[in-house]
Amino acid sequence: MSRARVAVLGIFAADLVFRAQRLPKLGETLLADGFSLGAGGKGSNQAIAAAKAGADAALITRIGADPFAAVARSEWAAAGVDAGPVIADRSRPTGAAFIFVQSDGGENAIIVEPGAAGALSAEDAEAARDVITGARVFMTQLEQPIAAARTGLRIARSAGVATLLNPAPAAPLDDALLGLCDYLTPNESEAEALTGVAVATLDDARRAGDALIARGVGCAVVTLGARGALVHGPGVSEIAPALDAGPVVDTTGAGDCFAGAFAAALAEGRPPLDAARFGCAAAGLSVTRPGAGRSMPTRAEIDALLDRQPRLAR
Repeated sequence: MSRARVAVLGIFAADLVFRAQRLPKLGETLLADGFSLGAGGKGSNQAIAAAKAGADAALITRIGADPFAAVARSEWAAAGVDAGPVIADRSRPTGAAFIFVQSDGGENAIIVEPGAAGALSAEDAEAARDVITGARVFMTQLEQPIAAARTGLRIARSAGVATLLNPAPAAPLDDALLGLCDYLTPNESEAEALTGVAVATLDDARRAGDALIARGVGCAVVTLGARGALVHGPGVSEIAPALDAGPVVDTTGAGDCFAGAFAAALAEGRPPLDAARFGCAAAGLSVTRPGAGRSMPTRAEIDALLDRQPRLAR
């Protein structure tokens, strides 16, 4: 299989993960059930997910010159991510994130400091023009400044590269930006923030999808947690069901895993619904293991899970 190119613009953050029964109250100290240090940040997570899912993935970001930067480069090398476009910024620290993971159930709460990647700019996206225009899919998110995302999307659109925005964390977006997105991958709360439609049912997700398309999005892919993902666009409004790959250990990075694998499948030329099924398989595997970047499954693992699902034959 030839590797299909995916270009990702976004942040890296060193994940400091604490497992505990609950979050502490203000002024309270709790003993953790465990701790780990790993790779995080939506851009980095999605690039790792795409690379491990079979794509030739390049990451456009900024990191500092500190021990967390070494963590980043080690994780990218292990996953096969092209870090050539990464900018080393000696004036700022590498991004970091506090992640609380509930010991029972794996739900999480996160605080992110983008660090050097918080300075990603439109000029940085312009400097990576060749990386973006040489891709089949360009994807970005909202942890870095929107100006950088907007410029990257505009460059990709002008070159005929498929564009994908994961609108997380939720933020107000104008129609001009949404009009640059061939694919938008919000979760329920992000879809509600962008449309005003509370997404509790599949019909709600379709209404939110209609509202996003009316604002200029080409295809809305609304992720619905344990229910899967709704692919809503021209000629299709169908759910790709979630796949059970085992007990849930940690949901951190599951949405990023879906987005990265979805992009990898699109870059191979798969139709959106098939790409969403591939993404759901990847995400289903990721939640069975701890961590964010390190939880992303390999192509062989994804294919094996899909092969056990006759209804999802590719």
